[in-house]
Amino acid sequence: MVYEMVSRTDTETTRFLDETILLFVHANPDGNDLVADWYMRKQDPAQRSLSGLPRLYQKYIGHDNNRDFFASTQAETENINRVLYHEWFPQILYNHHQSGPAGTVVWSSPQRDPYNYNLDPLLILGLQALGTHMHQRLATEGKPGATMASGGAYDGWWNGGIRNTGNFHNIIAILTETIGSPTTMRIPFVAARQIPNRDLPYPIAPQEWKFRQSVDYSMSFNRAVIDYAARNRELLLFNIYKMGQRAIERGSMDYWTPSPSRINATAAGTAAGAAASSESAWASLRKPELRDPRAFIIPSDQADFPTAVKFINALREVNVAVHRATAPFVVAGKNYPSGSFVVFTAQAFRPHVMDMFEPQDHPNVIPYPGAPPTPPYDNAGWTLAFQMGVKFDRILDGFTGPFEKVTDWNVKPPVFARTTGRSTVWDRRVNDSFTVVNQLLKRGSQVYATPTTFTAGEDHVGSPLRAPRIGLWDQYGGSITSGWTRWILEQFEFPYSRVFAQELDAGKLDAKYDVLVFVDGAIPALATGPGRGGRGGAPELTAADVPEEYRTHLGRMTAERTLPQVRAFVEAGGTIVAIGSSAENLAAHFKLPIEDHLVEDGKPLPRAKYYVPGSVLTARVDTGHPIAAGMEARTDFFFDNSPVFRIAPGAGESITAIASFDTETPLHSGWAWGQKYLKDGVIAAEARVGKGRVLLFGPEILQRAQPHGTFKLLFNAIYSSVAR
Repeated sequence: MVYEMVSRTDTETTRFLDETILLFVHANPDGNDLVADWYMRKQDPAQRSLSGLPRLYQKYIGHDNNRDFFASTQAETENINRVLYHEWFPQILYNHHQSGPAGTVVWSSPQRDPYNYNLDPLLILGLQALGTHMHQRLATEGKPGATMASGGAYDGWWNGGIRNTGNFHNIIAILTETIGSPTTMRIPFVAARQIPNRDLPYPIAPQEWKFRQSVDYSMSFNRAVIDYAARNRELLLFNIYKMGQRAIERGSMDYWTPSPSRINATAAGTAAGAAASSESAWASLRKPELRDPRAFIIPSDQADFPTAVKFINALREVNVAVHRATAPFVVAGKNYPSGSFVVFTAQAFRPHVMDMFEPQDHPNVIPYPGAPPTPPYDNAGWTLAFQMGVKFDRILDGFTGPFEKVTDWNVKPPVFARTTGRSTVWDRRVNDSFTVVNQLLKRGSQVYATPTTFTAGEDHVGSPLRAPRIGLWDQYGGSITSGWTRWILEQFEFPYSRVFAQELDAGKLDAKYDVLVFVDGAIPALATGPGRGGRGGAPELTAADVPEEYRTHLGRMTAERTLPQVRAFVEAGGTIVAIGSSAENLAAHFKLPIEDHLVEDGKPLPRAKYYVPGSVLTARVDTGHPIAAGMEARTDFFFDNSPVFRIAPGAGESITAIASFDTETPLHSGWAWGQKYLKDGVIAAEARVGKGRVLLFGPEILQRAQPHGTFKLLFNAIYSSVAR
């Protein structure tokens, strides 16, 4: 496309260049080279394949590089966000992806319902208008097989992908998912895809499909997008102005964002056709206390203010306007210290502000009574302030104060150490305290731990620590979940080694490691009985198939070879951390006295009764337990249909609960169908095995490096393995 724009001189191309400004961005050039080189490594085209790639095509997070756009953790994400939200402010963003739904060539915007309620109506209508224009071009050119909306899984709800976060910045940001591979493929016969409908007006016949054809479709879509921009240039500029203006107006007045849970509760109590009931129902939805906030205040005197600063930096990366107090101030009768942050909602990017602070209220998408819920495309709830454990106040009325605008993209973290006598003390409630401990231990300094502090110096108190020897499971080709864990460990300067199946199978693990970390998908499920499908390793390849540097990565974890060595490690005094499916599967393999909590009449709850896609749930934490040191008694966990346990009768002291759900309504943000079943379920536990311990965490405590509020569970587990 770049070549066409700089070489063609036809009327349409000239019009494009005269009427639009085009930025062509490659999201991951290094990954593109890796995949292309891997495919081309064979001389014979018939032997070429994309399968068996030896590592993730983004160093840490692979395909999750398109799940990072509001957290903005990776260098590529930061660069793209800088271009989008600090430098160019485009009206349209087009994101190419693959692959399309079976029986079609391509899916494109508009998305299916639900759309996020923070989005402006002009944004939703703009997606529909541009998507229709794109489909019309394909149809005009005789290119069938394009579907939209309900033709794919992609909804308008989620925030986090490049086009999704763009929508929350008033950009008509669209997505296409196109089939195609350098190796010829075939479009299969799918009966339902042969009947024209609103979302698939022009079906395609089953046929052989070449990569050149996919490129042609992509080029047609490119030209359709630019054509729409050129023909509607003034309208697009006016509409993005109008969306920004409306966002500022909504943040400056009393406004109520629609809430399905409130509306459903009100509708249930309203008599059909009764005018008085209708009026009272509407009034109940417009109670003053239910108004959207005019601002959010993040006090600088909260325990883990450095993590709050990281949250502010995530907002600044996508150019949310943030203010900082230059002196103490009072709002609504509450005193706030100097240095506190204020985020006013009267700003053009208000949809994103609300989405980062307020709970998502996903509607109950259930096709018919008694049917299982329709899954969201990605997550249902993700409120970043909740996940990071940030303390903030919602302010419902306007106010002013001694505030300055924050212009830094990354605010420097505050100093949080304190001096006591001849020692320096760090509060264990502060996540960054672990970074300091790791730095000191690396330099050979002595650090001591108590349940509330880390201390270094002559007046120390507590138990001495040493640098932990951490083994982090990974697999040939790379695990995205393990990659995120690598990134987190590096940010907090934990030393670690990646450990693969061959090394685990060799045994004598206690000679090399103090703690082994198995993320979701690492531990294979039981061949029969309870457990979840742990991936456990990569496709079966021989050493001759892969470069020498990756040959030690080959192999799979197995119940026969690997797990006896893992058990020997913990029985000898080692510590195991198991997260997600690995927690459930390891408990089953080790026959720990723990059971599945989500059962009824001895059978797993069906999805029609219980379903919790990625959401934020609040649990009670035993803060007296060493693994929960520094945590809040009520902590938000990221939960994605995660394992929930019940300690078996007669377990005694061999297993201890660390965190559990103590209410029938733990949902804080997202969607939890049948959440009442979670009550009394255990989501974090410690089991004693021989001389060692196994720590089981059902929820995704490290999910995409977002839930800083639960990082301490991993960090404390690591240091518990070396505390003396």
